[in-house]
Amino acid sequence: MGAGTSPADGSPAPGATEDAGPATGSEEKAATATSTAGEPDATAGEPDATSDGPSGEGAGSGSTRARSRRFSLTHDTARPEGGGRAAPGDAPAPARQWPLLTVLCTAGAGLLIVGTDPFTEAFRIGAMLIGVALLVGAVLRWIVPSVGMLAVRSRFTDLVTYGLMGVLIVLLALMAQPKPWLHVPILQDVVHFTIR
Repeated sequence: MGAGTSPADGSPAPGATEDAGPATGSEEKAATATSTAGEPDATAGEPDATSDGPSGEGAGSGSTRARSRRFSLTHDTARPEGGGRAAPGDAPAPARQWPLLTVLCTAGAGLLIVGTDPFTEAFRIGAMLIGVALLVGAVLRWIVPSVGMLAVRSRFTDLVTYGLMGVLIVLLALMAQPKPWLHVPILQDVVHFTIR
């Protein structure tokens, strides 16, 4: 079907000239998309470097993102506050993520102690070490301005999450049976009240 012809009978469309020049790239894509009779175009979802972006910028601006057809509430994911590098960019990768590595190594040492059980009370000490690792993460998130990948959400949310989980794990490790190191008298009353 030529340019400027009606799809029904092949006659020229109103206002179309006979010698329309060669079709451009976007006209060819539209023609192939309409001529496939219901088959989806393979290149429909791919970004087109020559098409205008959402803000009307041309190909020279460097924007090659195509507008998504799906409905989305968010358009971009912002880095959480304090989520920048913890060391300069020319430092090696482990040094840039030292807060996260500190927390992970401490928690890993606790898991290793719990898993290998090298001495008596190893379960309690290892679990307390895991809780302390989370508390260290909360302190680092509060004090250090840029903590790298230790920043997951906002500073307040991370502080509450790390701190609360760390305190709960340490308390549970201290109250673990048999022979708990921490006795909470009201806890026995609550257990007896709920069980009877």
